[in-house]
Amino acid sequence: MSLWLTAGEGRRSTALRAGGMIVVGLCLVLAFPPFDLWFTAALAPGAAALLVRDQPLRRSALLGVVLGLAFFLPLMWWTGMEVGPIPWVLLGILEASFFVLLTMGFTVVQRLPGWPVWIAAVWIAVEAFRGRFPWGGLTWGKLAFAQADGPFTGLAALGGTPLVSFAVALVSGLLAWLVVSTDRWTRVVAAGAAAAVTVSGLFVSPPAPDGDTITVASVQGNVPAMGLDYNARARVVTENHVAATHQLVRDVENGSVRQPDLVIWPENSSDINPFADPTIYADIDRAVAAIGVPVVLSAIIPTGDGRHKENTSILWDPEQGPTQTYVKRRPMPFGEYIPFRDIAALITDAVNRQPLDQIAGDEVGVFSTDVGSIALAICFEVGFDEIVRDAVVDGGQFLAVQTNNATFRDSPMSEQHLAQSRLRAVEHGRSVIVSALSGISAVIGPDGTVEQRTELFTQDVLVADVRLSDETTVATTVGAWPEWVIVGLALGAVVAGIALTRRPTEVDSGSPREPEPVAAGV
Repeated sequence: MSLWLTAGEGRRSTALRAGGMIVVGLCLVLAFPPFDLWFTAALAPGAAALLVRDQPLRRSALLGVVLGLAFFLPLMWWTGMEVGPIPWVLLGILEASFFVLLTMGFTVVQRLPGWPVWIAAVWIAVEAFRGRFPWGGLTWGKLAFAQADGPFTGLAALGGTPLVSFAVALVSGLLAWLVVSTDRWTRVVAAGAAAAVTVSGLFVSPPAPDGDTITVASVQGNVPAMGLDYNARARVVTENHVAATHQLVRDVENGSVRQPDLVIWPENSSDINPFADPTIYADIDRAVAAIGVPVVLSAIIPTGDGRHKENTSILWDPEQGPTQTYVKRRPMPFGEYIPFRDIAALITDAVNRQPLDQIAGDEVGVFSTDVGSIALAICFEVGFDEIVRDAVVDGGQFLAVQTNNATFRDSPMSEQHLAQSRLRAVEHGRSVIVSALSGISAVIGPDGTVEQRTELFTQDVLVADVRLSDETTVATTVGAWPEWVIVGLALGAVVAGIALTRRPTEVDSGSPREPEPVAAGV
């Protein structure tokens, strides 16, 4: 009878904790666009840690899955807009599986003194892992990308997005310590440390740009239809950008806008290979010649053997035509190439819309022009630390992000994507020009401020003065070292926590058995 009662209590406890994890996951979602409640991200990691505190590892793992699903499914619901719910759910399950490691790590490191620091380190370690595996990883949902309007943003200039995420998670852990501690002075220390970390980013900013000021135009030609069907109207998309550029020429001639020094077209602005289609080539060439300055455009170019294709940025000169090219280094799995194509075809016929896989380039994206050097990132690449940093280190004086978010219609995806560009601006002290096929195009200052932006599914052109910069932030200089140091701390803490285990924390073949309580304080 007592065993049955104990098992029943365990099930009720698990259900209550699972409900708590759902709330935590939804709090995380609220931190990201379109809600932009950045402070809710500073509540989530600590709350999750308390929900798995003193729990058997098997239960912690289960609660991690619940947390992951409650976070990723609503955060990325837009991934299923065109391909149906099954790929969306599978993506949610994949990303949620990483949170098994997260919550098990939370349980283990709370056995150590200073555990708020260690749970923050564990969070960063999991972000680092899922940002690289599988198939190059996915960085969507990093805590840092919810902080574009928060006080932590300035820390990006010191240690990049890993340091921003670490600061958010550390504050959350300190707040959790404040909740469970019964010692007055411990609570004072926790509150003071949380406040200090929160405001620390306000005292950090990237160095002011030190170069010339140039005028850059971002052309948003728009698409004839929302969703994937625009692919069937690729010629119309290109002609939209040609027409918008000719309109820019007229606006310059009548004095309503300044003559640009450079023009940026978005990703997929020419899905028809201009090198194989004389009409498209001629139309682009006339538009570039009319504006009289180099244009950075994007085309999908088949490989020489015709078996694959490359997502290619092209620098098109008004006199010389196409000159420099950059091939996207991080094609997105299942979006731009299909791993396990035969298996994926059994799940959704959307794979047939991508008959040729895109392959990755191997050169850093920097275009050199007479007026300055352009660092390039194509669409989701802006979410990967090394892609942007490499382009800045190799001489990029401002960042151009070419993107196509038309597939995701008017979902929050475009706003979430824009927030990533804002963090990159601060991280490297560079102005950012976002050129989007159907929106949101934007001009972002080195401090992450959105100075101009377009609306979704409109044709528009942004013209802005951009200050070039050769200055480097600490984050640019140190690169991935802050992340690896934090990951090392996390691994060390997990090993130490396991070593301090005094009795098994797994559920045995009979009824659940709780471990000995851990002291509430540090």
